[in-house]
Amino acid sequence: MSIDDVCAVLAGLLMLTGSAFTLVAAIGLLRLPDLYTRMHAASKAGSVGVGLILLALALVADGWPEALRALAAILFFLLTTPISAHLLAKAAHGAGYALWKGSVRDDMSASRARGGAADNGGPV
Repeated sequence: MSIDDVCAVLAGLLMLTGSAFTLVAAIGLLRLPDLYTRMHAASKAGSVGVGLILLALALVADGWPEALRALAAILFFLLTTPISAHLLAKAAHGAGYALWKGSVRDDMSASRARGGAADNGGPV
């Protein structure tokens, strides 16, 4: 077995695993009860799934430029997805989207009731 065959098999396994994570994210979008938990599923499982698929692409790429672009895209996803999910959830909470009735606690409302600086746009 050559190194190309090993890379192809590993890339196939990475693509299957990434597809499974992406499927879990899609199921989470359909099944979870509120905006916040759906956003969590999409940002966490979706990022891991896309990252694994891009890693598989980097393994089977014909040249270094394609592989470096795939690795840069992984880095971009890992840096931007958690931040954007957090900001979207904070904006949704500020706009009044209610949490699921089975939610245990709401730290944002407690902070807002105390007059926390993090929720009124002031310095943290």
